[in-house]
Amino acid sequence: MTIAIASPIAGWITALEDVPDPVFAQKMLGDGVAIDPTEGRVVSPGAGVIATLNPSGHAVTIDLDCGVQILIHVGIDTVALGGTGFTAHVAQGARVSAGDTLISFDMDYLARNAKSLITPILITRGGQVTARTDRLTACSETLFDVVGASSSAPRQSTDVAAVRRLRLPLKHGLHARPAARIAELARGFDADVEVHAQGGKRASALSPVAMLALTLPHGAELTIEGRGPQGEAAADAVAALIESGMGEGSPLPLAAPEPWPATEVVVERPAAPVGVLHGVMAAPGFAMASSHRLDIAPVAVETTSSLGAEAERQALDAARALVREHLTSRAGAGGAGAEIAKAHLAFLDDPALLLDAHRSIDQGGSAGQGWISASQGFMAALQAGGDRFAERIDDLRDLERQILAALRGDRLDQEVPRGAILVAREILPSQLMALGDAGVAGICTAEGGPTSHAAIIAASMGIPMLTALGRSIEAIDDGTILILDAGSGTVTVDPSAAAQEAAAKSEAEREERRRIAAGHQFEPAVTIDGKPIEVFANLGSLADAQAAVRVGAEGCGLLRTEFLFLDRASAPDEDEQCAAYQAIADALEGRPLIVRTLDIGADKPAPYLPLPPEENPALGVRGLRLGLARPDLLATQLRALIRVNAHDLKIMLPMVSSLYEVRDTHALLKREAEKLGRPMPTLGIMVETPAAALIADRFAEEVAFLSIGSNDLSQYTLAMDRGNSGTAAGLDALHPAVLRLIRATVDGANRHARWTGVCGGVAADPQAIPILVGLGVTELSVPTAAVAETKQIVRQIDMQAAMRLATQACDARDAATVRDMARTFMGGLA
Repeated sequence: MTIAIASPIAGWITALEDVPDPVFAQKMLGDGVAIDPTEGRVVSPGAGVIATLNPSGHAVTIDLDCGVQILIHVGIDTVALGGTGFTAHVAQGARVSAGDTLISFDMDYLARNAKSLITPILITRGGQVTARTDRLTACSETLFDVVGASSSAPRQSTDVAAVRRLRLPLKHGLHARPAARIAELARGFDADVEVHAQGGKRASALSPVAMLALTLPHGAELTIEGRGPQGEAAADAVAALIESGMGEGSPLPLAAPEPWPATEVVVERPAAPVGVLHGVMAAPGFAMASSHRLDIAPVAVETTSSLGAEAERQALDAARALVREHLTSRAGAGGAGAEIAKAHLAFLDDPALLLDAHRSIDQGGSAGQGWISASQGFMAALQAGGDRFAERIDDLRDLERQILAALRGDRLDQEVPRGAILVAREILPSQLMALGDAGVAGICTAEGGPTSHAAIIAASMGIPMLTALGRSIEAIDDGTILILDAGSGTVTVDPSAAAQEAAAKSEAEREERRRIAAGHQFEPAVTIDGKPIEVFANLGSLADAQAAVRVGAEGCGLLRTEFLFLDRASAPDEDEQCAAYQAIADALEGRPLIVRTLDIGADKPAPYLPLPPEENPALGVRGLRLGLARPDLLATQLRALIRVNAHDLKIMLPMVSSLYEVRDTHALLKREAEKLGRPMPTLGIMVETPAAALIADRFAEEVAFLSIGSNDLSQYTLAMDRGNSGTAAGLDALHPAVLRLIRATVDGANRHARWTGVCGGVAADPQAIPILVGLGVTELSVPTAAVAETKQIVRQIDMQAAMRLATQACDARDAATVRDMARTFMGGLA
C-alpha cells in the first residue's frame, strides 16, 4: 500500500543526506526529506493527533490517521533558542485536520541565530519513503510517498535485569539528537530498555519519538531499566551515554526540593504561645471560640506487606472505591467544592498513578506505601515545574490523605467541632472547601499569605482568617479559647474573663451591624453626601452568580473564566463556553457582567496546555500574554462571549502591561464580532502591573474602564511572592506604594472620563474601603459573603473625610501606619 503525504512547509526540497547534522543525515530518527522553507509556517500534512510537541516549539510529531507518524523539526540546533522565534498553535494530544497551522516561526530571527533553517521531515513509523527532491513545493502539495510498513516495535520481556538511576545532564533536555543516539545504541543489544521519568511516564529507548514525549528538562531525574539477556549491559551503556553529556553536558542544577514527607516525621513541638499573637489578615471578620488543631501532616503507614501483593491490590482498590463514592457525591453538589472533587477524581483514576502504585506493591510494598510512592513521584515531577503546579500538588496531598484514611477505616472528611477556630501550619484549599458546611468560626495558620488561594476561598465563605502567625500556634492545645480579630491582625490566646466579656460584647455589636447590613442588602451603596459606589461580586460559577443575586450584589465585577478550563483533558469549545456564560448572565437577571478572559499560567496551569518550565512563572507567559500567544484559544473565548445575550456584558483583559496587547486583542475582538454579525462588547483591562498603573491615561484612551487587581499589583509592586510563605506575610495592599499606584490609575482614567474599579482582595477589606472610595474608585467587586457589609460601610462614609484619609494614607510611612489611620477613621463612622 502506498500513501501520499502532503508537505507541511513551503520551500525547496532537498535530500536528507544533505542536512548538516549526522543524526538526520544518517537517518537515525527515520527516513524522509528536508525542506529549506520559504515561509514561516508549519501545517498538518493530514488529519491526526499531536503525539509530541517540544516545549520550545521547534519540533512536532503527528500520528496521522493513515497510520504514519511524522516528525517535523524546524531548523538545525534550534532547541538551543529556548522557544524564542517560535509560536505553537496546538497542544500535545490535540486533534488536527489537514492544513491546520501547527507552528509559526520567525524566519529572520532563525536565520540570524540558528545553525540552519533547513527542516527535516521524517517518517518515524509507518514505512519507507520515495521522494523527488531538488524542487519547490507549496504547503499541502504531495511531498513524498510512503510504501510498506516498518517493524521496530520494542521486544517484550518481563524480567528486569538492571535499574540505573541518574539525572539528565543535557543542557537543552532530551531532544531529537540525543534521543536518536540513545535509540541507536539500544538497538545494538538483545534487550528491552526503557526510560522512566517522574510521575509514572516511561518510553522505550528504541523509540526516539516516545522519548521526546517525556519532555525531560535539564536536571530531570530518570531511571533506565534493562530487560532480557543483555538487559544489564544495555542499561549500563545507555546510562553511561546519557551521563557523558553527548557533547551537550552542563552542570546539574540543585536537586528539586524534597516532596512532602509520606511518613511520620517527629518535630519538636514549640512552646505554647501566650498573650497576643500578630499575623496578617487573609479574610476579614471576628470570632471568639475554642481552638481545634487541623493536622495535615501524614501519618505513618506500614511500608512492607504482610499479606501479599494480590491482597494489597484488593485493599487499594477497595479504598479507591470508597474515595470515589465520596468524591462523586461532592462533585454532584455544585460550587467550587465540586470542581476540587472532580480534580481529585481525575487523579484517583489516573492510569499512570495507579500503575506506579501497583509496581510498588509488586515489589513488596503495602497498599498505603504503594499509593504514597506513586503520589510522591507525581509531586516531585510537579514541583520541578515550579509554583504554577502548587494547587495540583495540594490536590495529590489531599487525595493521599483520603486514600490512607479509607485504608485505615477512618472518616474521609476531617471532623471538626462546630464553631471552632481552626489552627494549622497551613490549610489546603480543598480541605477548606470540604469543611464548608462544618460551621468553622475562624482560621489561624502559621504560614501562608493574604492572597493565597485558601485565603480567597475563606473570604468567599465569610470565614475570618489570619495567616503568618508563626509556628508557635501549632502548640496551642485543642479547646483553648481564642479571640481572632482579623481587622487588627491579632489572636489572643487564653484570654482573661474580662477580655472574653469585652470580646463577646464587641462581637455582639458586630453581629448587630451584620444584621442591619443584611436588612439593607438590596439598597444601593451611596455615601452620606450622595456619591454612588457600585458593589459587585466576584464570581467563579453559576452557583456563585445565583448566590450574589440573593445577597444584593449589583452585578459581577469579575467572572473568573478559568473554572471552565482547569482540571480537564481538553479546552472547552465555543458552544460549551457560550452556554456557561449565558447561564451566568441569565442568573444575574440583567445586572452588569464583567468577564475576565482566560487567566491561565503561573500558578494556574491547564493540563491540556503544556507550558515550558519558567524560572519565574509570575513574570512569564500568563494572562493576556498567553492568550495572544495562543490566539486560537483567545478567539474561541471571544466568539463565545460575543454570542452571549446579555443586557450589559463587558470583557476584561488580565495582566496587561503594554498598549499593543490591548490593540491586538481589540482587533481580534472586532474581527470576530464582524464575522458573527453581532455588536462588539465593551472592552476593559485589569491593572495588575505597575506599568499599567503608571500609564493608565494611555490605556484609558483605548478601553472603557480599568479594574485594579490588588493581589497581583501588590506582589509586583512590593517584590513579594504572594505564594511564598517567607514573603507573603509582608504583602499588604494598603502599603503607601500600592495606594499611590491606585491613585495614579484613577487619575489616568479620569482624564478620559473612564471609571475605575477594584476587584482584588483589598476591595472587601473594611479598613481599605474608605481609602479606596477616597481615592476615587467607583466600583468595588467583592466576595459574595462581603456584599452587604461593604454596602453598609459605604453608606457611612463622608466623601470629603475619605479623600483626606486617602491623601494621608498615600503619604504614610508604611502599611501598619495606614491601618492605624483606617482603624481610627472606622471608629468614627456612624
